[in-house]
Amino acid sequence: MTEPTPHPKLEELIAVLEQLRAPGGCAWDREQSHESLVQYLIEETYELVDAIESGNRDEMIEELGDVLYQVIFHSDIAAEAGQFTLEDVAAHMTAKMIGRHPHVFGDAKADSADDVIALWDDLKKVEKPTRTSVLDGIPQGMPSLGLADKLLGRAGKLGLVDVGAPATIPLDDEEELGGLLLAIVASAKANGLDAERALRSTLRGLQAEIREHEADAAEFPAADAN
Repeated sequence: MTEPTPHPKLEELIAVLEQLRAPGGCAWDREQSHESLVQYLIEETYELVDAIESGNRDEMIEELGDVLYQVIFHSDIAAEAGQFTLEDVAAHMTAKMIGRHPHVFGDAKADSADDVIALWDDLKKVEKPTRTSVLDGIPQGMPSLGLADKLLGRAGKLGLVDVGAPATIPLDDEEELGGLLLAIVASAKANGLDAERALRSTLRGLQAEIREHEADAAEFPAADAN
């Protein structure tokens, strides 16, 4: 591996946060906890998404900084409580990324993006042996459309959804897709229906179907293989 590049401005930011939370610093910063900061982490994350989608360089710098600050903030709270430090977070992530990329740091072969994803899936099974379902690890608080995309991908791996089948609704681009989604939400609103709740309800049904399929496969593995 190459020599790490010095990051004086990052170290300065860490020092600023430490001073704010130190005795004699900022009373508000001292009072924060992991739980109280969740709302800001969510807000800053969505603001970063907006900046990325706008393509504005200065906004991206600002919003990436806000998200980075949240990571440093949480780490400082944990360090004060004797739980872990920012160095622990970085060390864990470094080890994770090296372990997840044996095709770069080891002898494994992965020549395409699909090969990499298949390799990751195998590695995750080894890393997290307590996970018994393809649904484990999926945050239920995700926006419903993102959750739907994630669940359809997992259902496809089990053969419950044919991800290679022709599209039920042919679409040329995301602009057309956005118009269709907006029309669906507008129709739901006109009929007094909650589109978000309706999709989440359907996704709960899909997750139940996935778990039922997994239970059947575990009970009758030979039949599932056929």
